[in-house]
Amino acid sequence: MSNLFDLPDGEFMVLRNQQGSHSLWPGAIAVPAGWSVAHGPAPRQDCTRYIETSWRDMRPEHIAA
Repeated sequence: MSNLFDLPDGEFMVLRNQQGSHSLWPGAIAVPAGWSVAHGPAPRQDCTRYIETSWRDMRPEHIAA
């Protein structure tokens, strides 16, 4: 069996914890305690795009004063 974290065509979720960290997570695995679903389930590419956009929007130059 393949590693669920490495499946290029798998279904994933983006998880977020209370500190605002994001994690790409296989859709077939239960969400661990302390994390919530921020996006998905969706294809891996959609989830990585969501993470990239979320992190870009959190950089100081993107945050309105």
